Amino acid sequence: MTDSLGWRQKLAVLVPSTNTSVQPEFDSMRPLGVTNHISRIRIPNIALNNDADFDRLIELISAAQDEAVDSVMSCQPDQLVLGISAEVFWGGLEASRKLKAHLLERTGLPVTMGSDACGAALDKFGAKRIAVLTPYQPVGDRNVIRFFEDCGYEVKRIHGLKCESPVHIAHVTEREMATQLKALDGDDVDALVQVGTNLAMARLAAAGELWLGKPVLAINTAIYWHALRSAGIMDQQAGFGSLLEMH
Repeated sequence: MTDSLGWRQKLAVLVPSTNTSVQPEFDSMRPLGVTNHISRIRIPNIALNNDADFDRLIELISAAQDEAVDSVMSCQPDQLVLGISAEVFWGGLEASRKLKAHLLERTGLPVTMGSDACGAALDKFGAKRIAVLTPYQPVGDRNVIRFFEDCGYEVKRIHGLKCESPVHIAHVTEREMATQLKALDGDDVDALVQVGTNLAMARLAAAGELWLGKPVLAINTAIYWHALRSAGIMDQQAGFGSLLEMH
């Protein structure tokens, strides 16, 4: 017998407890027969005033992660999906692979992470030169650059919004993000990438592709697309950009 609602796939979705964007954006992209099961990594809403604060945030997420993983495993999901981005870029490609290996060993499930998802999406579009929007402090931006360069992409520009706390990331408006996308774009860029899963940019990315005439990858869209396609679910959906409109 299969799950009555999640008969195609039950996704265990890991998010920091401060994140208010992943759950509604993933749910808005959910096709029939797929269910999202959120497990929250309990962290405080600390101030993010500098690089040291951001380093501490990553440590807090790492320390609380396994408990959240073990909690959601009791619903017997089919796949583990990380609705987190800073941690998966931290330390570059090698560290990202180690994190994935740890989660595979702990759960025995396929694991979808934003780092892999962004790479798969960029390769889908044949994009090598990118500009990146983040909500991070400079230390976060440096780790994002390191990851993408490790993977062979050229980061032409990056802009970190330096949000005041994890919760404040979700307070950034579409207008603010649109302004930054336009500033980041240029003839030397094949695609724009937004990281930081608490930035609600899934809908804006679709509009951005119309203005800019090139792929605009919102990380939540990339993660959910990659999770679906990894499970063999090829449903196409309008309203979230060209990525979800292709197989």
